[in-house]
Amino acid sequence: MQIRIVAVGRIKEPGFVLAQEEYAKRLQRYSRLEIIEVDDDPVPSGDRQRQAVKLREGERLLRRARAGVPAGPGTAQDCLLVALDSRGDQFTSEALAAWLGQPQAPDGRGHGDLTFMLGGTLGLSPAVLAQADLRLSLSSLTFPHQLARVVLLEQLYRAFRILRREPYHY
Repeated sequence: MQIRIVAVGRIKEPGFVLAQEEYAKRLQRYSRLEIIEVDDDPVPSGDRQRQAVKLREGERLLRRARAGVPAGPGTAQDCLLVALDSRGDQFTSEALAAWLGQPQAPDGRGHGDLTFMLGGTLGLSPAVLAQADLRLSLSSLTFPHQLARVVLLEQLYRAFRILRREPYHY
């Protein structure tokens, strides 16, 4: 399984960078991981300009989310697009693990490739949300997008540990 995280903006805070690196290293044991950062735009003050920024960032996310995903039968449909959205479905850690391990890929070993899309300060565009196969909420709380990326990585790591019945979760 290949997991891709396509995120608007770069992580700049050293603590978040270290946490991302640590969980990315831990996940290597279970899955191939690629983290792709797309440019964010400065946040303007006007509503119309904010919507334009969100649309541009969404186009960048979708372009990179689908890049390198083969087209054709048995390939593109094996890559699920997951939008991190505060209004999305919330899972427990155990439910996320069960979802991750569902036998939906042709090989019967779980999902095919997964691409998680994280918006920037303004969130995700309607186009990104419309193309997502799943909208996932990490919490009812609101997180900065850099922290949301780290929480996602940790939860994916936890899910793989749960699936393999390895110590960490309990």
